[in-house]
Amino acid sequence: MGISGTCISSIADEHGPIYVYETRQSRTLSFDGEISQSCMNLNNIDGLDLSYTQAMMAGLLFIPSVETATVMGLGAGSMVKNLLSSFPELSVHAIEYREAVVKTAQKYFYLPDSNRLFIHIDDAVKHIKNTDIKSDIIFSDLYNTAGMEANQVQSSYLLDCKHALTDGGVLVLNICNTSLQLRQALDQLLSGEFNNQLLRFEVESGNTIVFAFKRDVPSIDRKALLTKARWLHKQMNIPMEQYAKLLLDKKGRVKRGRS
Repeated sequence: MGISGTCISSIADEHGPIYVYETRQSRTLSFDGEISQSCMNLNNIDGLDLSYTQAMMAGLLFIPSVETATVMGLGAGSMVKNLLSSFPELSVHAIEYREAVVKTAQKYFYLPDSNRLFIHIDDAVKHIKNTDIKSDIIFSDLYNTAGMEANQVQSSYLLDCKHALTDGGVLVLNICNTSLQLRQALDQLLSGEFNNQLLRFEVESGNTIVFAFKRDVPSIDRKALLTKARWLHKQMNIPMEQYAKLLLDKKGRVKRGRS
């Protein structure tokens, strides 16, 4: 089917091609010309145009004060830009394997040169194993043209992410287009490594967003959660209330996802 728009950039590194497509309203990053890796609205360059990236930000509902965030897989930098613009004191670490992807994000997607942004050209698995940085939230969205990176469902990777969180921290995973066997394996691993301290919901795009907590799932009632969601909506221009409601059960309490 392909991606709509005009191709305004086509380069390749040792890992394959990198395309940028543009319409009157948007720019899209793609690694194969068929599947969108990231999309930017030209009228809101710091916003999140894809619903699953907005949904991943719901992990912030459970963090009283976010100081450090890590994004595994830069892409076009949409999540990084949104975090930096929404939280003036926040430091963001972005891990990207391909330097050419970083340069594309800087040139075509307005990735800022900020002293609060630390870009690490590294393999995500290697980086998280060796890092001394403790993050309040880690966003893991590791995909290539073939689908979800196999490393994202490895016990060692998940455990290393857990160790790299602050005590009240949360790992946010995007799960999409996975086989039933792979999904079941990931559910089992997450349940074991995070002692079943998990929340999850599905978004309209078909993605499942999983929140894995280093400690216990916070006990937050409906009123408090929705109040935090409204505040985040103002900060980030994301309809956070709808994601908060997906996390609430009929009793108005946060509910665990099944694993």
